[in-house]
Amino acid sequence: MTAFSSLNLSKECLNNLESLEYREMTPIQQQSIPLILDGKDIRAQAKTGSGKTAAFGIGLLNKLDAKKYFTQCLILCPTRELADQVSKEMRRLARPVANTKILTLCGGTPIGPQFASLEHQPHIIVGTPGRVLKHLQKNTLKLNNLTTLVLDEADRMLDMGFSDDIMQIINATPEQRQSLLFSATFPDQIKKISRSIQKNPVEITVETIHDDSNIKQIFYEIDKQARTSTLISLLQYYSPQSCVIFCNRKQQCKDLAKELWSSGFHAVALHGDLDQKERNQKLVQFANKSSSILIATDVAARGLDIKDLTSVINFELSPDPEIHIHRIGRTGRAGKEGLAISLFSPSEAPKVNAIEDYQKRSVKIKDTSTLKDTQNNQKIIPPMHTLCINAGRKNKIRAGDILGALTKNTKLPGKCIGKIDIFDIIAYVAVEHAYVKQALQILSEGKIKGRKYRVRKL
Repeated sequence: MTAFSSLNLSKECLNNLESLEYREMTPIQQQSIPLILDGKDIRAQAKTGSGKTAAFGIGLLNKLDAKKYFTQCLILCPTRELADQVSKEMRRLARPVANTKILTLCGGTPIGPQFASLEHQPHIIVGTPGRVLKHLQKNTLKLNNLTTLVLDEADRMLDMGFSDDIMQIINATPEQRQSLLFSATFPDQIKKISRSIQKNPVEITVETIHDDSNIKQIFYEIDKQARTSTLISLLQYYSPQSCVIFCNRKQQCKDLAKELWSSGFHAVALHGDLDQKERNQKLVQFANKSSSILIATDVAARGLDIKDLTSVINFELSPDPEIHIHRIGRTGRAGKEGLAISLFSPSEAPKVNAIEDYQKRSVKIKDTSTLKDTQNNQKIIPPMHTLCINAGRKNKIRAGDILGALTKNTKLPGKCIGKIDIFDIIAYVAVEHAYVKQALQILSEGKIKGRKYRVRKL
């Protein structure tokens, strides 16, 4: 492994990477960052969880001029979840670059506030193609000074039918720009787009199939009628502290969440019928350990980046083996071990065969009779609870302000406070169960930065 300190980066940038515990580069970072810093166009193939966001983020921030108030970088993502995740990572990476404005433009949220945010052009735009194109058509977004274009998970964007939108967006950018294309696969259409928008791109390929040394895969053959009961037995047997369960349909997500709740499990469902506020809330609850189980459709398969995700369960197999690989790639990240469990009925055996062919190795199939010893029907109890505060970035609220309000001149120990997430007009703070009533009282009766805000427990 090669250290970030070997790169030609500012001392402030290296110190920030150190504070983020980014010390050694992943293979995709090692191969791509020097080229990005050199101004080269790249076409990179890498699996999910490989560290590509930091790769292009470090590169484009290095040449950003925060004193020039126009949009210099555009990052296009296939889903709102991925765009939000990329925005958060970019903000963390941009800490050493003072006054950097990063704006997320996605559908599913009111467009009016985005008009206001675009009146003073952000340095970096992260967005989905549909909403970015809408702003270009309304002339509320200008890309004539763009220096860097990033297509993140380009194959997924094409799968979702964004090809025409992407080309219209690219036509609104200068010809002299750096174009960075990241994709898990390189189908012919990706290569065609690359040829039309990039100049002598350097092709980078890192491992795209997940190694069983990091992810332990187990398949269980089941009766179709026993799918939910087997899932409950699996949860009781393995007791994962954080688990994503993938379903093929959104109604299946809703129904399964209700069934798990009735069986004593704290589960949240993520699917296409939720508005952005609901989606953010559910992802926050899962990421801050207020919920141990997230049930999701494939809309979240590539946009989800939860640290220390211990396991993934495929409630049903995807008909596409490539999607299967993206699903299980949510666990076993950054060298940590992960568990991927898949349920299949006899009629789904061809899907198992397709996965084996794609992975070029056989899978391990276990009998459900091994799940009978379920540790006395043990339930998974999340360690945290989430408090919701009706104030956010637009109120100039920072994580330190919330932490200070909770711990300064109070008897609440700082160690009981977990992850703090701040959005435009709302913030969430995770608190250990034993202290949540005390924390709620402190915030309800006290002030944050001299003002009282409404606080409630989710």
